[in-house]
Amino acid sequence: MPVPQNIPSCAGAQADGTLILPLQNLVEGVLLRRYKRFLADVELPDGQVVTAHCPNTGPMTGVLHPGGRVRLRHDPRPERKLAWTWEQAMVADRDGSPCWVGVNTALPNRLVRATIEAGCLEPWLGPIGSIRAEVAYGQGRRSRIDLLLSPAAEASDPRPIYLEVKNTTWSRGDLALFPDTVTERGQKHLRELMAVGPEARGLLVPCLSRADVTRFAPGDSADPRYGELFRQALAAGVEVLPLRYRFSAEAVTWIGVAELVPQEL
Repeated sequence: MPVPQNIPSCAGAQADGTLILPLQNLVEGVLLRRYKRFLADVELPDGQVVTAHCPNTGPMTGVLHPGGRVRLRHDPRPERKLAWTWEQAMVADRDGSPCWVGVNTALPNRLVRATIEAGCLEPWLGPIGSIRAEVAYGQGRRSRIDLLLSPAAEASDPRPIYLEVKNTTWSRGDLALFPDTVTERGQKHLRELMAVGPEARGLLVPCLSRADVTRFAPGDSADPRYGELFRQALAAGVEVLPLRYRFSAEAVTWIGVAELVPQEL
């Protein structure tokens, strides 16, 4: 589908970033426990304990802190099994100040797409004419790329862009790391991005869902094979564009591109 026009624009960016996604109905609470991967018990300010959907199946390294502050989205529609969804977790940044982290793994694709539609990534991608989601590709067309970008007619590089998004919340100081566990699926995605060239551009976009990081590296200590494939992909021409986002109770803003570090230090 064509890139829509009624979206935030980087041309009107504020000093603290570009508004990408307004948020509403977020309620703060205290995390009591996370269990069965998809469930979390949270105590609300009035003392009520609710069970929220945890939209993150990973280990949530560095952001899973029972007793810590979290934000939930309240959506009590009757077709939902749970009225609450865990959206953000508060951590201390390297200076000890509070930093809110986006933990909902369903959100990064929306954020990256909205950032492209706002024109923020044109210096790296060129002008984009249309965006398609979940397009079949890869060996036997058994995989689906997160976003398939078609350059606009005036683009200097007419090749399509196969864009894979990776939600990134693990950090060490100002260095964001992905993955935080062994990911055979992530390894497969790197191989498939390498295979799209040179007829197309392969692009990996780590979505850095916390504002306290300024650099990105593959998580070699968590998945050494992923780190090896990551560097092979760079050598093969796969592009990596780590995008930084700030989360608040009211909005998610894009705050720029992080420095790429090819190997975890």
